[in-house]
Amino acid sequence: MKLYNYFRSSASFRVRIALELKGIGYEYLPVHLVKGEHKQEQFAAVSPSGLVPALETDEGELLGQSMAIIEYLDETHPQPPLLPADALGRARVRALAQLIACEIHPLNNLRVLKYLVRELKVEEEAKNTWYRHWVRTGLESFEKELQRLPASTYCHGDTPTLADCCLVPQIFNGQRFDVDLSGLPRTMAAFEACMKLPAFRKAQPSSCPDNEA
Repeated sequence: MKLYNYFRSSASFRVRIALELKGIGYEYLPVHLVKGEHKQEQFAAVSPSGLVPALETDEGELLGQSMAIIEYLDETHPQPPLLPADALGRARVRALAQLIACEIHPLNNLRVLKYLVRELKVEEEAKNTWYRHWVRTGLESFEKELQRLPASTYCHGDTPTLADCCLVPQIFNGQRFDVDLSGLPRTMAAFEACMKLPAFRKAQPSSCPDNEA
């Protein structure tokens, strides 16, 4: 498999985690978003939307969107599973994952932040305030959802799931922008449990070949 991704992309980070958890080898192909490599003509053949990550399967098929890619990996490489065996559990894990991927992340995507600065002329500190506000608000909602569930090591149960694949990159980005992460006991406990696992550490930005200190 080949993964087109960017080391700081949280969506790419999610897929890297899933690949590592499942022990799937892949070729790492960097696409530098800040330098605009995702807008170049040759990448359009891989991802018409110009987004990362994009996964090329062993059969040469191309897939986009991190959530779809992870579910594809879970269906084609079932062990270890990233979704619970029961329908209710799967719905709960998907809801947690989507709370991050669909509610928090889109408001703080690189292209959104660039638009705020370049087109709307928002000052740097105002942009960062925007970022911190939406991440904090979203994580507070995430914490409330976790509080409704039985106690667990990870977001849902005692093994990592799709929800953890989404949570960890979001916390990394929150830390990078100095988001207040206090008062989120279940959220941060799940994050810390994940970071004890080699798969999450190997997938983190600092372990990527295109990492920039």
